[in-house]
Amino acid sequence: MARPGRRAAAPDAPAWSGMIVRMSESEPGHHPGTGRVAHRRVPMRGRDPEEPGRVSTPLELLLDLTFVVAVGSAASHFAEMLAAGHPGQAVAAFGLAMIAISIAWISFSWFASAFGTDDWLYRVLTMLQMIGVVVFALGLPAMFHSVEEGGRLELRAMVAGYVVMRVAMVLQWRRAARESPPFHDVGMANIRWTVIIQGAWIAVGFADVPRTATFVVFVFLSAMELMLPVLAQGNAAATPWHPHHVAERYGLFAIITLGEGVVGTVASSGGLLGGVNGTEWTGTAVAVVVAGVGLTFGMWWVYFITPFGDILVHRRSLGYLFGYGHIPVFAGIAGAGAGLHVAGLYLEGHAELGETAVVLALAVPVGLFLLMVYLLHTLLLSSGDRFHLLLISGTLAVLVLAALLAAAGVALAVCLLVVMLAPFVTVVGYETIGHRHQQRMLDAIAAPQN
Repeated sequence: MARPGRRAAAPDAPAWSGMIVRMSESEPGHHPGTGRVAHRRVPMRGRDPEEPGRVSTPLELLLDLTFVVAVGSAASHFAEMLAAGHPGQAVAAFGLAMIAISIAWISFSWFASAFGTDDWLYRVLTMLQMIGVVVFALGLPAMFHSVEEGGRLELRAMVAGYVVMRVAMVLQWRRAARESPPFHDVGMANIRWTVIIQGAWIAVGFADVPRTATFVVFVFLSAMELMLPVLAQGNAAATPWHPHHVAERYGLFAIITLGEGVVGTVASSGGLLGGVNGTEWTGTAVAVVVAGVGLTFGMWWVYFITPFGDILVHRRSLGYLFGYGHIPVFAGIAGAGAGLHVAGLYLEGHAELGETAVVLALAVPVGLFLLMVYLLHTLLLSSGDRFHLLLISGTLAVLVLAALLAAAGVALAVCLLVVMLAPFVTVVGYETIGHRHQQRMLDAIAAPQN
């Protein structure tokens, strides 16, 4: 990411760029989270997308904690369903949960980047948003159970949580539309489409709709959720979001989601300690700890290889690609944590899966994460690299090797250590050669266009 204080102007400045009101240094609330407390309301006029030193606020980080609870609940139930021998239902339920969680988080984060004031009213509405996230998270167990047991898909509590979150967002957009004349039409369009789509969710969640039809409608409404910004504002550059702030927000959410890897490691190794009081370390427990922490660290390293903030400065029009392309990234990260949990259940004798299936429960989400990071890098930079093909091929070879070793009867702990090596193929490739290739790509998009 760019150094604090750096100001970079995108070559394709949006139409509203000359209408943004730059808050003066003396205006309360100018820099939320930097020590100046706004004791009165601050006009929601739209933030400066080139504001120097823009970082995440403590309020945004607090909100993220409620979302990580939802991610943790989804990952935990995913692991339990996998271990019980219901992989199809587990993937379906986990997919529904992660799509819903990601869309809600994305909706708030992009609005906050463009219009966050951090005054008292903004904070109260954010607290309302947090209440909605908690209600939503409380509804996840019932949804997972309904998918596993069959019958009616239980979405009522999840939809209720979404209603609370959407009330908060509608009020935020109404304030932006009223106090930011350049964004009045965008704000009102967001309100209209949000209300329409949420009304459809209420109908699906509370009506007695057949199971198959509910899944079909869920897919359709999820697609509408993804299309909502396009329908309401058109181009991704239609609001004054801050490239480095948005990139930092996504990076921080990736980090707290990676926490599921640590949780999965503890769950995997806790029951493997020997001795009367579980204080003696076994070789398997050591291997699981090394594999879990090493894998989590490697995934973190790979994610932060790409300077998403620098790229978005010059590619504002690709904001939707960046934003929604992270949904499978987050799912892969959380799924890897769940995979480690499944391994622990297997080693403790509480899983109905075979060893190969257990390894795949970890290798598949790790592969999804790595593939999506490479894909985002390629699409955002509009440039491919043969060296990347070599690295991703090597990565997939490592994951396949882990599955083959499991099928051959090699100890699970050894297979987990092999999976751990997958992200380090990219790490070694980048630190030796790839960083030069990436720099050339960054220079190309930053060069003045003739």
